[in-house]
Formats: sequence, structure tokens, C-alpha cells
Amino acid sequence: MIKVILIEDEPEIRKILRKIIEKQDGFEVVAECGSFAEALTDSSRFKPDVAFVDIDLGGESGLDCAKLLTELNPKIKIVFATAHSEYMANAFEIYAFDYLVKPFNMERVIRTLKKLKESLPQAESGDSGDTVIQSERFKDKLMIKSKDQVFFVDTKEIIMLERIDGVTRIVTKDEVFQSSASLSDLEAKLNPTEFFRCHKSYIINLACISRIEPYGRWTFTVSLKGCSDNALMTAQNYESLKELFE
Repeated sequence: MIKVILIEDEPEIRKILRKIIEKQDGFEVVAECGSFAEALTDSSRFKPDVAFVDIDLGGESGLDCAKLLTELNPKIKIVFATAHSEYMANAFEIYAFDYLVKPFNMERVIRTLKKLKESLPQAESGDSGDTVIQSERFKDKLMIKSKDQVFFVDTKEIIMLERIDGVTRIVTKDEVFQSSASLSDLEAKLNPTEFFRCHKSYIINLACISRIEPYGRWTFTVSLKGCSDNALMTAQNYESLKELFE
């Protein structure tokens, strides 16, 4: 899966890009950022393969942001998406993979995504294939089979699931399991009245939520009982969560 970060201060533009990107097989938007600082934090956290960067981030320089991202991760692909075509020469000075001019032409964005997929063959391989099994008899227990081992997880004990760098961490009250199984595979085995997909990279146990706090303009952090790590929640999912409790 090719991990993409959107660095754009206009939420509507981010929404359009996310829709186009996630309709293409093999891509996942792991974070949306509206500022330079958020971009650095989320890039460090999620280690994206691709960054779509607006040159004008509400007065901050997207060019400077992209330069720093490439210094931190020389392998990252930068795609500039902006209304300022006059900056194209500057953009390619820092080895931009491509340059998209607003308003976006959908076919043009799709061509860029196809080129990205061709240039990142290692990102297309996906999961290594751990199998998640849940029997009718033991619905509250998951059996996860890998090449080397089989382990069992009591779903009632799960606090959260986190997907980072191709690995899923299953955090329970007593221990942390790691698997190549995708969040979607695990989500399909969990009770939707007990677990909530709050972010592309996180599933949380609703009974374990203790506090939700803003983290940037369009993201929240979720503190969970019995867990020292926080989960992330998108603004859209935050609104959905509030509806569940109304």
C-alpha cells in the first residue's frame, strides 16, 4: 500500500484529493495536514511514501516544507498541488515528482498516481498475508496465523488497533500483538457496536475512550484507558462518534 500525506490548508481541496486518491487501488491517505508543523509531525509519525504539498500553506512556504521533508526522508515523492503555476521551476529544483495546478483535472491526477505506482513497486506488495480466523463458536476470540506462529486474541481485551509501516499493533490490557493482517481484515471480525474506525490507521474500543482533544485543525487525539499510546481521529469521524452518543 502506498501511503500518502496531504499537506494543504484548504479542507475542501484535501477532500477532493482524498476522494481521487483513495479510489485508486494501492493508495491510502494516512494523514491530512493544514500547516507546516502538522506536516512534519505526521510525516515523522506515518512515514509516507508520497506527499501532496500546496506551495502556499496559509502564508507558510510549502516549498520550504517539502525541502525539509526530503531532508528527513530522501525517498519521499513530492507532488506539488497549487494554483501558483509560476513556482513550477522552483518546485522542480527540489526534485518534485510532479506539479498539479488547481483547479485539478481528475484525469491528470490519476495519471500522476499511475506514475507514482510505477515508481514505487516495493510499496505495492501489500501485506505478507497473516490470516485472521473467527469461529462461530468462539466469536469473542481471534486466531491470527502467520508463517511462524499462531496467536489468540480475546476481542474483549482489545483497547485499540494501530497500523504503522505495514504492521498492525493489537493493543490489549496485558500485551501487544503484531501482525501483517490489515486493519480492514481485523475490523470485519470485530463487533461494530463495540469498536470504531476513527482513522485510516486506528480502530478503538469505544468502552476504553477516556478523553478526546484537538490535534491540529482537522484531527483529534484519543486517550484510552489502560493504554499509554493515543489514537488519532479525523474530524469527520469525530462528528460520527458524537452522533453515536446522542
